[in-house]
Amino acid sequence: MPLRTPIRRTAVVATALASALLAAGCGGSSDTSSGNTAGSSSAPLPSVSADENLAAMVPDSIASDGVIAVGSDTTYAPSEFIAEDGTTIVGFDVDLFTLVAAKLGLKAEFTTAPFDSIIAGVGSGKYEAGVSSFTINPDRLAEVTMVSYYNAGTQWSTKKGNPEDVDPENACGLAIAVQKATVQVDDITARSQACTDAGKPAITIDQYDAQSDATAAVVSGKDVAGLADSPVMAYAVQQTNGQLELLGDVYDAAPYGYVVPKDQADFAQAIADAVKALVADGSYQKVLEKWGVQDGAITDPMVNPTVG
Repeated sequence: MPLRTPIRRTAVVATALASALLAAGCGGSSDTSSGNTAGSSSAPLPSVSADENLAAMVPDSIASDGVIAVGSDTTYAPSEFIAEDGTTIVGFDVDLFTLVAAKLGLKAEFTTAPFDSIIAGVGSGKYEAGVSSFTINPDRLAEVTMVSYYNAGTQWSTKKGNPEDVDPENACGLAIAVQKATVQVDDITARSQACTDAGKPAITIDQYDAQSDATAAVVSGKDVAGLADSPVMAYAVQQTNGQLELLGDVYDAAPYGYVVPKDQADFAQAIADAVKALVADGSYQKVLEKWGVQDGAITDPMVNPTVG
């Protein structure tokens, strides 16, 4: 959940791997959550107060019912996923945006949606925001307004001990798992093209609807390795109880962004200022530490940042 081009999600509470993989089965449901139920971590959310000045920047069309309707692909632990109860949506994205909404005097209501449908859903008015580990890139900025709040890169993983001797820089002829519509698809496609250009076998690129399915494919041996956003892959490896290990270094770091309609500049600025307030009062860091993803913390959230 998080460099998807045209879509990088790029898309870390301790649950069993089996529970994380079961989340894929719930990912296509229409279950909703208010977002203020904490995840499996025992740490409660910090208490924050609404800022009247920021609340006044929220358009009446959004503020009138007291709720921000959020679309999220809930197969991307630890960013956003389904808890062990099979219905509650949890994750660091969920916790953080819940606090952002509270700063604006609102509640965040999360609804599960396919990742590649969320931006269109925001554009059509189905959702008032998209919170799903969207990496900010020029293609997305052409469609919507985005607010940076976190940094993530791409990370590979493989079976413990790397029995197939996988090298991300030379994966020619191997079967590799990725989630559909992510920047990782573009990444592995380019690597495969480099293989064939050099007269080597192409990479078999197995694309899965849910990141949890891609992880399961590596665990089962169907695919010899996979790549995903760095916090997501680190979490997946942690939850496999030693079946997988990280492979190589994190690369291509880029910001995640909240998605709002193209014409909602004031709303976007209110969100950015809310994140800044959470950074300043320490709530932001507490949420990231709760989920073990503090390495991606930023200090300068902004609307439509310049990206490569």
